[in-house]
Order: sequence, then structure tokens, then C-alpha cells
Amino acid sequence: MADRKATLQIDGQSIELPVLSPAAGKDVVDVRTLGKHGYFTFDPGFLATGSCESAITYIDGENGVLLHRGYPIGELATKADYLEVCYMLLHGEAPDEKQYHEFKDTITKHTMVHQGIHNFFNGFRRDAHPMAMLCAVTGALSSFYHDDLDIHDENQRLRSAYRLIAKIPTIAAMAYKFSIGQPFVYPRNDLGYAENFLNMMFSVPAEDYKISPAVARAMDRIFTLHADHEQNASTSTVRLAGSSGANPYACIAAGVASLWGPAHGGANEACLRMLAEIGSVENIPKYIEKAKDKNDPFRLMGFGHRVYKNTDPRATVMRESCHEVLKELNRDDPLLDVAMELERIALEDDYFIEKKLFPNVDFYSGIVLKAIGIPTNMFTVIFALSRTVGWVSHWHEMMGEANQKIGRPRQLYTGYTKREFSPIKK
Repeated sequence: MADRKATLQIDGQSIELPVLSPAAGKDVVDVRTLGKHGYFTFDPGFLATGSCESAITYIDGENGVLLHRGYPIGELATKADYLEVCYMLLHGEAPDEKQYHEFKDTITKHTMVHQGIHNFFNGFRRDAHPMAMLCAVTGALSSFYHDDLDIHDENQRLRSAYRLIAKIPTIAAMAYKFSIGQPFVYPRNDLGYAENFLNMMFSVPAEDYKISPAVARAMDRIFTLHADHEQNASTSTVRLAGSSGANPYACIAAGVASLWGPAHGGANEACLRMLAEIGSVENIPKYIEKAKDKNDPFRLMGFGHRVYKNTDPRATVMRESCHEVLKELNRDDPLLDVAMELERIALEDDYFIEKKLFPNVDFYSGIVLKAIGIPTNMFTVIFALSRTVGWVSHWHEMMGEANQKIGRPRQLYTGYTKREFSPIKK
């Protein structure tokens, strides 16, 4: 990979650094030897730093490209289901029919959680945030599988990965049921992954719950479109935690905690709060003007993207599901009317087009989740559910590396230099 060199000149000293060429994307200057020369790099937010090698996901934000194991996200979301994508992310290749059914059967039969898990929820307040419950219970899973946590054994790593993919939807639904005072609903082996989650969320013992195919399809696409997104904050958190040798359940709990932040996993929730602030279609022109005013603190949430500079490839697919679900459910909700009018303006207004403020995946997924009846405090939980496979795939990939090292970032120290300490009596 290192067929070229970059030369760094510092105070008359020349330092040669290898230039690495990836399979796709920009070349990378390898700065690992800088420490031997008495230097290291300064890059807050790691905006220009590659922290690892990975063969899982590739993003080209300038051209709106998102590939999982080489497959475009649009094709995966329309031609495969979520469990096919899970298998591919974990194993590197799309499954054949036999592999798919074996994997699906394994995941399905591990969706039930140990009865002792139920006791954890009794320790939470009724008004606890579902993400708090998900984070705590996910980390606690390690206490039930402590004899199967050899992170250097590939088979044990995969079993842990399968358990997490299978059980996180059950725990997520339990968090919701606990928060509204309804009994937990056990998973059903006769249902698909998305259908099973919807059934655990919305069914009650008193009556049958009919699962709309359009809703189930949209939920499956939400899972697929959020499955992985390269080295974002939560994935990097999982890798950093895993680099210490922590067990996979602790690492995924760390990922849940990172995702909880409003700057990361709370984007679709923020979008719904924005729609609630606008309130009605009649108020949209006023808020459009506020958004265009640089001196106004109001910001349009769910439009544009930090990574994608032209279009979010996930949004194209999610838009189709969004309109399909709204047509199917025919909900009378003024906020959904506001959302659809905002979408129309964003696709036609010169200001939005010039600034590339396109509706992103968070905009459409937030609308779909609201239309289905999922409360906004569960949005980030569903994001975490979807992203679990990405987290465990990166963790599994990292733990399989021969020379994996513990993460240890450096800092630019700006505090006091050495000074004398005086006893408190003086």
C-alpha cells in the first residue's frame, strides 16, 4: 500500500512518512513514526485522522456514495432484508440461501432474554428514558454469558454478536413497555425481525395486533439504512472500548451511550421537535425566513448532512417508504402535514437547492416512526437497535487483527508547567 512517501520539514529536519493508498477514497499519510522524532499530530474531532483499517463500509460524501462490503446502500435497502445485511456486514459476503436461513433461524431463536433480565427493569423509575434502560441492560447482558466471553475466540465473538443482534430489539421493546406500564411481550419465532419488533412494541395480551406489511417493510428499511456508517462517534467509541479488551456487551453499551447524544443519534428526534415548534402549515413561511436569516438561532433539522454534500443516498429509499406508510395509515396529524409541505419546499426552493439542504434520512425516518406511533423518546433506541450490527461488525473485525493495540490518543497540553505545592495550613 505504501508506494509513495511524504516529506515533512520541521526546523531543518526532514521526516519521511509513508503514503497509503486505500481500495477507495483519499490517500492517507501514515504518521505513526512521528513520535520517534518527538512530534505527534493535533486533530480535534479526528476530522483528518484515520483511526483504523476497515473493510466494512465506505462513504464518499462528496458524491453521495455509501457502500457496505462494496454493495450500494440503495440496492441493499430494496433488494435485501435487514438480516441479509447483518450477515454480510459480519461475514464479509452476502449469504446464499442456506446461509441466510441458518443465520435467520439462529437470530430468531435467540431473541428471548433470560428471565432475570426482567428484574432489572423493576429497578428503574417509570419515567426513566428508554436509552438509559437500554444502556444499562445491554451492559448487564455480560453477567448472563460470563462463561462465553473469550474475545480471542472467533466462535465466541460471533455468538456474542448474534446474541446482541437478536436480543437488543427485545430489550428495546421491554424499555418501551415498562415506560407505559404495559406487560412485556415475548418474542415470536413465527415472525420476521421487523415484524417481531413491532409485535413486541404494540401488541397486548387482550387482543391480536395486525402488522401492516407496509409498516413492517418501512421498519426493516429503517434498520437497514442505519445499520452502519463507518467511523462515526459511536462506532469509534465501541472500537476504543474494545481495544482495552472489554467484553462485547460493555462495548456495545458504550456505543449506546455515545449514540444517545443529540449531536449523533438524536437527529430524527430533533426533527420532530422542530416540526412541533413550527406547529402548522400556515407557519412554515415564517420559519423558512427564520432559517434563511443567519442571525436567527432557528435551524432546520433533518435537512442537509455533515458527511453528504450533495444527497444522502439513504434518504432516497426512505422517502419512498415514508410516502408508502403515510398513504397506508392515512393518519390525520398536523405535524405530518407540516413535514410534507417542508419536503415540497426543500425540493423546489432555490435557497434549499443552492445550499444543498436536501431532506436527509433522519427527516424521513422521524416522520415514519411518528406515523407508526412510536414516541420520540424511542427514536434513538431504534437507531441503536439498527446500529448494533455495525458496532459488533467493527468490534469483531478489530478483535481479529493480529497486532491490535489499545487506543491511546495524545493531547496538546495547555496547563501549568511544574510548580511547587504548599501545604494547606500555609
